[in-house]
Amino acid sequence: MEDMYMNEAKKMIDDFIDLAFHRLETSMSDREKSFESIRQLHKTRDTLIHKDPKDTTYSVENIEWLTIAEFTPQRGKEKIREFIATWQFENSWLYCVDFLHEEDHEFDKRYFYRLKWSIPTRRMPIPRATASVYFTYVVSKIRPPDSPVEVFYVFETNRLIHKPGLSRFREMWLKDIIESKVKMINAVTF
Repeated sequence: MEDMYMNEAKKMIDDFIDLAFHRLETSMSDREKSFESIRQLHKTRDTLIHKDPKDTTYSVENIEWLTIAEFTPQRGKEKIREFIATWQFENSWLYCVDFLHEEDHEFDKRYFYRLKWSIPTRRMPIPRATASVYFTYVVSKIRPPDSPVEVFYVFETNRLIHKPGLSRFREMWLKDIIESKVKMINAVTF
């Protein structure tokens, strides 16, 4: 008798879960569906490229960064563009680099830049959401002038601090940021 009730309860829960998934699928906007299809396309492309998931041999490209003596805010901006050229991403992405500000500390100066990404389309030339990557140059006041400046970058909404040459760029990071912003915009009603 208990098995009959347990089976009936399992069937009801499965039906509720199926109904919830069906409602989620039908309530997603066209924009969100396109992000889901992009995500699936990206996953299938990764499985085609990397047939052996245990194979972790890859190279992380880097550039030669400026020395302390060579550094200026304008040259810092140019080096960010040069570094971004080593990243692999689709041609539809556009970005701009903005110098935000500098901070003077006791032993170094820090220069902050914002790299703003978007995917404009013919239907939406002004995108609904953008993704930002924040770069920081740490120019030491106590190291020799021929020492390289330290460079760090962080993706908006993430806490992980990246150092050039140590982590590989993933286009999905930008797509996830934009997708979460679009979902938030759709969830807020005025």
